[in-house]
Amino acid sequence: MLKELSPKAEELQHKLIRFMEAYIYPNERIVEEQLNAAGNRWTIPPIIEELKEKARAEGLWNLFLDNPAYGPGLSNYDYAHLCEIMGRSLIAPEIFNCNAPDTGNMEVLVKYGTAEQKERWLEPLLQGEIRSCFSMTEPDVASSDATNIQGSIVRDGDEYIINAKKWWTSGAMDPRCEIAIVMGKTNPDAPKHQQQSMILVPFDTPGVEVKRHLPVFGYDHAPHGHAEVHYTDVRVPVSNMLLGEGRGFEIAQGRLGPGRIHHCMRAIGAAERALELMCSRAEERYAFGSSLAEKGVIRETIAESRIEIEQARLLTLHAAHAIDTVGAKAARKEIAMIKIAAPRVSLNVLDRAIQVFGGAGVSEDFPLAAHWVNARTLRLADGPDQVHLRDIGRLELKEQQK
Repeated sequence: MLKELSPKAEELQHKLIRFMEAYIYPNERIVEEQLNAAGNRWTIPPIIEELKEKARAEGLWNLFLDNPAYGPGLSNYDYAHLCEIMGRSLIAPEIFNCNAPDTGNMEVLVKYGTAEQKERWLEPLLQGEIRSCFSMTEPDVASSDATNIQGSIVRDGDEYIINAKKWWTSGAMDPRCEIAIVMGKTNPDAPKHQQQSMILVPFDTPGVEVKRHLPVFGYDHAPHGHAEVHYTDVRVPVSNMLLGEGRGFEIAQGRLGPGRIHHCMRAIGAAERALELMCSRAEERYAFGSSLAEKGVIRETIAESRIEIEQARLLTLHAAHAIDTVGAKAARKEIAMIKIAAPRVSLNVLDRAIQVFGGAGVSEDFPLAAHWVNARTLRLADGPDQVHLRDIGRLELKEQQK
């Protein structure tokens, strides 16, 4: 049986649904219109800031933080239900200050940041005043194995010197981006999983250079964007180190567990919206003497989509509950399974919806194509499918051998 939502989460769920219907869906096109009208897509559409103020006024803010000192204190299981609702729109997460990579970076600062680091960076992120990015993946190595990361973080007196070439640094194009968390090696001679560290790098530090913008399947994802960023002889104070030298993998595990729940539930939300759009389109479009909804092949498509969505949702909620009860480390197989299942389901349902819409499905008149790009990218983000399948197989064999 599914665990019941807490009363607080249930109240927030109802408020969130109403807010999405009243403000998010009607303004999706306005965001694009304002970006295009600005003449520079790397500017902030005024409607975004207006909606953020509305959301904050209604208490729909920083919902992801399970620490009651910083947010509503929801469990991963409770927040998963809210995350699904936000996933129905690509503009929604930022409106509620629940957007990646800021969520992961804020969680890192809450869990591992010093008082000074929290005051300087966490507080403005919590207020939605600035944005952040996360620099881990590198173009010159297979970064799916994070032990391959070659960026260097070398101590020099009271400073660290950072030299690294990173890409797919999400949020780096945003004019509000003021801080990066950078992963690199502090000790190449240490045991494999103690070589890497994470350090805070103010984005205006000399030597930080955004080399190029990286579109995704042709989408620029403005004003957020993704970029290749080079760090060349970048100097930051020793106090910017997170948790301590050699603890980058420890931080990564604390960051990625809940983050994968967020990604997967948003993907399920996208699939749910795609199914709704598919059903509406099938009812209103006629071909060969009857509505599409009356044709057996379309009903089968709808049925398959409903089955897959329900399976993925149950699996993801199970993983969220596991993190809450036994912790992310013990729930690593469940987390890996949802990282495979949810994007696959989302892609399947979106693809079917696109097929029902025909030419309109691949246009920008409807949200299906943009959501498809997002779901396809998710099969690579936070680790490609093949890495998770390897881990699931290894853990299953270990359990069976017992």
